Amino acid sequence: MEVKEIKDKKTWEDFLLKCEEKTFLQSWNWGEFQKRMGNKIWRLSIFENGGDPISTALVVKIVAKRGKFLFLPHGPVIKSQISNLKSQILEVFLERLKEIAKEEKVDFIRVSPIWERNKENIEIFKKLGFREGPIHMHPEETWQLDIKKPEEELLLQMRKTTRYLIRKAQKNKDIEISKSQDLKDIEIFENLYLTTVKRQHFVPFSLDYLKNELLAFKGDNQISIFLGKYKEEIVCGGIFVFWQNLAFYHHGASLLKYPKIPVSYLLQWEAIKEAKRRDCEFFNFWGIAPEKSPPSHPWAGLTLFKMGFGGERIKYVKTQDLPLSKKYWLNFLIEKIRKKKRRL
Repeated sequence: MEVKEIKDKKTWEDFLLKCEEKTFLQSWNWGEFQKRMGNKIWRLSIFENGGDPISTALVVKIVAKRGKFLFLPHGPVIKSQISNLKSQILEVFLERLKEIAKEEKVDFIRVSPIWERNKENIEIFKKLGFREGPIHMHPEETWQLDIKKPEEELLLQMRKTTRYLIRKAQKNKDIEISKSQDLKDIEIFENLYLTTVKRQHFVPFSLDYLKNELLAFKGDNQISIFLGKYKEEIVCGGIFVFWQNLAFYHHGASLLKYPKIPVSYLLQWEAIKEAKRRDCEFFNFWGIAPEKSPPSHPWAGLTLFKMGFGGERIKYVKTQDLPLSKKYWLNFLIEKIRKKKRRL
């Protein structure tokens, strides 16, 4: 097995088309987004016997006050037919990652795997010296809906209340859902987003982050901003990524001004229909609260909302860290405190 850096977008995206376990965090355009944010990246791929690639990993160098590290967001991605070689593939990647880590003088390597959370996959990381990270960077539990069925069937498999609220919203002439790729609408979304932040007490992404995400995916028509209005007032919004055969509800925001008006339910349904029009097969609602979480969990209400549309829970192996210097433990302590403060 040989690790090479990929410089060609088509080679990268064509390989990912052959993979089942993946998210847009390993897409070519997410790499472009990272570059827009000022982060150094490597697009690595493993080749076997000089043939086609069998695995890829987008690697991002994160520079934070608490330390520097190499990060693999929802990677590595492995060709479905050779999932039995996971351990060997990760080991080969790790050799190259340690070389990069030495050159870049980073304190640790962090992997947020896209692998199913089971004993076998957890053991692969343990045997290579990884330990469970103190905090997650991207969802470790997500809610996903198979949208290959006709719209009426999708409605019938929803929670009764969700279906009722969608139909109620459809009949309300004061409710309007719009979609765009306009930077001005990102600013409108951010106003809603900051209101949501104050209410739910989470750390927000910056306006630059949201704008750069839009710009990175807009060129390939892989992103949309959905805004929901009630009586001409914008009361909710969402940013959705449509990549390959998958759709992702990446960011959401809402006001509580009209709690009995189900604008957010119709917005989500319109996004699902848009995903179907784009020939997506699955709709990923992104992060949800861990199973058996108490009602006080910050994501409890949002999780109930997402699950109402039908689908299934998917659990990924938890974030894995490979410490490379003593500075890692300072980062570990800071993130442990942050997690406690956020009640996650």
